[in-house]
Order: sequence, then structure tokens, then C-alpha cells
Amino acid sequence: MEIRQLTTFRILAQTLSFSRTADALNYVQSSVTAQIQALEEELGVRLFDRLGKRVTLTDAGRRLQLYAEKILNQVNEARSAVTDNESPTGTVTISAPESLCTYRLPTLLHEFRLQYPQARLIFRPCLDCSQLRRRVSEGLIDIAFIIDDIFPSQALQYEQVGHDPLYILAAPDHPVALQLARRGTTLQGTELQGEHFLLTEQGCSYRNTLEAALRRNGIDAVADLEFSSVEAIKQCTMAGLGLAFLPEFSAQAEIADGRLVKLPWEGNTFAIGTYMLWHQEKWLSPTIRAFIESARNTLCGEKVTTLAS
Repeated sequence: MEIRQLTTFRILAQTLSFSRTADALNYVQSSVTAQIQALEEELGVRLFDRLGKRVTLTDAGRRLQLYAEKILNQVNEARSAVTDNESPTGTVTISAPESLCTYRLPTLLHEFRLQYPQARLIFRPCLDCSQLRRRVSEGLIDIAFIIDDIFPSQALQYEQVGHDPLYILAAPDHPVALQLARRGTTLQGTELQGEHFLLTEQGCSYRNTLEAALRRNGIDAVADLEFSSVEAIKQCTMAGLGLAFLPEFSAQAEIADGRLVKLPWEGNTFAIGTYMLWHQEKWLSPTIRAFIESARNTLCGEKVTTLAS
């Protein structure tokens, strides 16, 4: 089993395309095919199913994918550990939920790229915070960003890089918003009874926060529209389809220009933390350490809180 074969396998497992893998590695396609066939013959298993033009991982392929990631990461760590050059030129793999990808991380990625142009960034979006933790625990990604205040794993290191308010939001002409504007007061609990909420998917931290608050207040709200995209939630909220519950950073522009309004809820205030995490036992290459420092400086600009869960 050769490093170059595992590298080819990893790219093919990600792209599920022989032609795209060849392009990524600057190989001819026949070389990719030959390397995968050699690896399958050595292991005595089929790693990919070829169904016409479609390529899918077999169960054996999925198992090997986990080990290939670990092996190749360790190879990169070894290369960095024995070289005298500490300039960040390696690879860092990061992942985050869609809201952070869209509204928080672009500035960080831009600043990091300007400062370390030779470093390579691999970004893998992910919706579910528990899945992000699992990927870090299994060594599939180097750094994850989550929006949560729950730290269940003993193997992960957490650093807080943000703390943001959450608000119930509505279009300015929504009946509840109009009623509050006329009264000039805050929401009473009963006013949310039966209201339609446009929510993120099950498992999202701020959806969990809202649902817990509704239960505490004995409110039966209706969540009949569920989205994987914060941007879609905002657009549908502005169209008057219901109420949203989102972190302020994801709707600052719409709030500022009046397309969305905050609905303060008497006796209820909400906030949630943004955390950067990595595996406690992971050797941090110069590139990963540089990225962590860049995240600290860009996302919070001050000393951050470190938590070993």
C-alpha cells in the first residue's frame, strides 16, 4: 500500500469521479484507474462500485476512507515535524455549519489566505454540530466551528470565538410585528401561541434553544416549514410566511435596513456561543497553529476562552 495510492483513493472517495480525481492530481485517468485497481487487488476487496458513469463507495471503501485520512494526516505531520522550515505551507481541513460559512468565516479565510498564501485550505460544510464533533474525533477534519453551548466529548479542545444574541424575527408587516409596533411593548408569551415558525433542521442548536423556551412557556407554536439554509429562512420570513429565530450576525443587514424586525419576548433573552474545536491529542502542524491564531484574531480580536471538555 503506497502513499500515492492512498492519496488517489482519498480524492476519488471525495469526488466520486475518476476524471475529476485525475484533474485534481494532474494524472491521466488511466493512472487513477490503475492505482485504485492495484489497491483493491492488494486488499482483496472492492473499494468502489462502478455503475455506468456513477461511482460509489462500498462498505469496505468507507471503512478505508477513515484510515486513509488518518494515515495521510500523520504523513503530513511527520513531514512538518522533521523539517526545519516552520513556515505554514501545509494543509488545514476545516468544517462549519452553513450560517458560519456564509456570515462569519469568509473574512477569516480571506485574511488567512493573504497572510499565508502557500497554505492550502480544504473546507467541508456540515449542518449538524454532533456530526462535526464526530468528524473531528475521527480525524477527518482538523478544525471545526460550531454554534452551541454543549460540550459532550472528553477528547476535544474548545475555544470560544464568539457570543451572539438570538432573536425572534419577522417581516415588518407581519401581524405580530404590527401589533407590537402599535403597542410599543414586548411580546407576551401567549402571543406566540399557534404562530408559524420557519426553523432550521432538527438538531440545530438555535432551534433547540427556541423549542426549549416555547415548552417552558407552555406555547404550542407550529413549525411547518423546515430549512437547511438560513438564507432561505430569511427570504421566506421577509415574504411573510412566518417567524424566524436566528443569531443576530446572520441577519444584521436585513435588520439594519428594516426588511426584518426583532420581536423582543418579555422575560426571555437568548444568546449562544461560537466555538472552534480540535482533537486534544492531535499534533498541531505549523499551518494548523497559524490558522487557530488567525481565527482568534479575526473572529474575536481578544483573548479567548479555552475549554477542555
